[in-house]
Amino acid sequence: MAFVPNGLARAAVRFKPAAFAGTFVALMMASLIVAACGILLETGLRASVPPVRYANAPVVAAADQEAHFVTGSGDSRSETATPLPDRARLDASLVTKAGAVPGARAAVADVTFPVRSGDKDVTAHGWGSTAFTGEKLSAGRAPRTGEVALAAPGAAVGDHVTLTTSDGPRAFRVSGTVTSGGQETPTAWFTDSDAIRLSGHPGRIDAIAVLPEPGVSATTLGSRVAHALGSKAEVHTGDDRGATEDSLLGYAKEMLVALGGSFGGIAALTAVFTAAGTVALSVGQRAREYALLRAIGTTPRQIRRTIATETLLVAPLAGAAGLLPGIALATWWFGQLKDKGAIPRAVDLSVSYLPLTAAVGVAVLTALGAGYLAARRPSRIKPGQALSEASVERVRVGWIRTPLGVAAAVGGVVLSGIAASAAGEDAANAALGVVMLFMLAVALLGPLVARGCAALFGLPLRGADASGFLAAANSRTNARRLASAITPIVLAMAFSSVLVFMHTSEDRVAADQQRAAITADHIVTSDGGLPPGALTKARNTDGVTSAVTLLKTSVLVPVGSGGDRWLQSASTQGITGTAADLRKVQDLKIETGGLTLGRGQIAVDTALARSAHVTTGDRLALLLPDGTKASPKIVATYGRGLGLSQLTLPAADVRRHVTSAFSTELWAKGGTARDLAGLGTLKDRAGYTTAQSMDRELNAWANTTMAAVLGGFAAVAAVNTLVMTVLDRRRELGTLRLIGSTRRQVMRMIRWEALIVAVAGIAIGSAIALATLVPMMNGLTGEAPYIPPLVYGSFVGAVLLLGLAATTIPARAALKSAA
Repeated sequence: MAFVPNGLARAAVRFKPAAFAGTFVALMMASLIVAACGILLETGLRASVPPVRYANAPVVAAADQEAHFVTGSGDSRSETATPLPDRARLDASLVTKAGAVPGARAAVADVTFPVRSGDKDVTAHGWGSTAFTGEKLSAGRAPRTGEVALAAPGAAVGDHVTLTTSDGPRAFRVSGTVTSGGQETPTAWFTDSDAIRLSGHPGRIDAIAVLPEPGVSATTLGSRVAHALGSKAEVHTGDDRGATEDSLLGYAKEMLVALGGSFGGIAALTAVFTAAGTVALSVGQRAREYALLRAIGTTPRQIRRTIATETLLVAPLAGAAGLLPGIALATWWFGQLKDKGAIPRAVDLSVSYLPLTAAVGVAVLTALGAGYLAARRPSRIKPGQALSEASVERVRVGWIRTPLGVAAAVGGVVLSGIAASAAGEDAANAALGVVMLFMLAVALLGPLVARGCAALFGLPLRGADASGFLAAANSRTNARRLASAITPIVLAMAFSSVLVFMHTSEDRVAADQQRAAITADHIVTSDGGLPPGALTKARNTDGVTSAVTLLKTSVLVPVGSGGDRWLQSASTQGITGTAADLRKVQDLKIETGGLTLGRGQIAVDTALARSAHVTTGDRLALLLPDGTKASPKIVATYGRGLGLSQLTLPAADVRRHVTSAFSTELWAKGGTARDLAGLGTLKDRAGYTTAQSMDRELNAWANTTMAAVLGGFAAVAAVNTLVMTVLDRRRELGTLRLIGSTRRQVMRMIRWEALIVAVAGIAIGSAIALATLVPMMNGLTGEAPYIPPLVYGSFVGAVLLLGLAATTIPARAALKSAA
């Protein structure tokens, strides 16, 4: 019964709604953030795509498309799953096992791989897949060994076509033609055995489509196939089949879970933290009311009950009001990710009652907890002391929050030192803890920090006119009020600066490394892949002195230390050509060892080598794009991996572990653009640099969006707090007018106070950002962070503008009402 609404609480909300407006806004914003991040998290957990290719194959068996990394043992054992960079494949011998299962009418080996017809990209399959895809011959017959069926304009039965596979160009007779059915890409079908051989993965297949006999359900057949294949394959039915044909889904799920979970956790903590401060400020502003109630005999229990009831009258409505904006934010964010190609078009946003209920619950619990903590002092104070304490701000520090705040500050300093001595992702992870600890310290030590800032930044005002002197004195004597305004500004500056300047620093280093590393005169690119003879043709071109081709992909490398290890995706270039030619077209800045390109050898970026705790001469344990384990010997480390690729190895070591075995880039020294233009899209150094920078656009957008969400929330919280503090000073401003201060002097005092708050928040937030960015960038790039002056200036200008507007506008209204 302690939270049943009583008349005093209802009267307070009814007759003094302005006192609760700030609390309402803060709780609404907290609900908005939690709802948006919760929706993204749920979408990541539930994301699926309907099957297209396998729509008529009720049961599909495929390899696990995630790499499972285990650390620790016993109770400390943990396992993480990371999407593989390329498709993992099955042993072709499993087709016989799947087909022998009771109730299986047929088991079809499915492979999909690219081939080239002249300068056109062609998608190739085995003819057996038509049993579940439904294509029909429009002329001729099914292919036999050495033949092909085509769905391409102009193809005719009996023609001979030359198709370039991973093994080189080969001539095939057209045995039949298939109606394209609106397909955008020309398609070719070989015999199943030819398709497995020509795919570049002999003895390996993409998936097994199992077709049931009449009357056998997909669920029954699926369980039988799963039992027969055991751990060698994963069996999918229903919508799960879509995941086997869309490799982007795994990355989309991981990204959405990271956004909703990791970033959502930070954002939710920030929102809850700021909202709790606003609730505490609202309770503290009514200290005189509670003091009067205590003086007339109100019991502590009644005071706490009143504050809890006020909370229950405001918090649920505020939480509910944040739901629609939260859904709108999640919808916009999800749509932007789709437009940028990070999420498959078939994935839909999941909006259920779970994140919405959690958002309202967080708002209510935050308000109740903050209200209870803020009510402890006014409810426990003796009635005779209540009015005297409410008339002036309490100077004595708290014996709970002060030691905790000091511990958080010390922890931030220690962790900053650890981050400075770490490398790679270890430094980044430690640096993220730095910003959180320092933010916690600022919040817990708020009154002490505010008093120090008031003394420091108010020092120049002591010798100024009456308005400046009064602003400095007010700031010193009302440190708690000042701390409530400074904290959200610090949040906005610290988090926004870390997220934005982390990207600008990495982008600048990558661009500098790229410009220095590219020594080739011409770079030829082809999205569909260069023909196998492109390298020979380039070398025979007049004037070309050196040439290599690059197969670009990614591998997974274990990084971290101790029990905190994980798989990190590393950009990889597979080289066809000699090490001498590579050195002439790329200056990787070799730091240890010597660059060679023998089988089983690899060169590693220095920062990645530090993160993986390996050096020249060691074996680097890694997972190739399809999940195959390998441990090549490190022959060199180099310093420009961020600008080009973090790993360099022979293309032959990765060619059979990627879907497309065609090299996509050719780098040449010498020759003319006209002679090389026929091989693909020709770029010079500047053009290639621009094209590569576009790959970082999504990361830049994501960081900027997260900074906008966190910074925007903190900015709204800061404005909300400043408005609350100014409106609460009506009596003080009226008194100043009564003793002879002019309206202009009062407004000038308010502006000076706003500047003290803004400058203090900017200075502390910038210091926290630097303490985070310096060790982080030193570990990731080995260089100092890059802070664009215009971007930082815009942050500072926005804080100053918001601070002045949030104080002067309500101050004018307060002066009018006091007149």
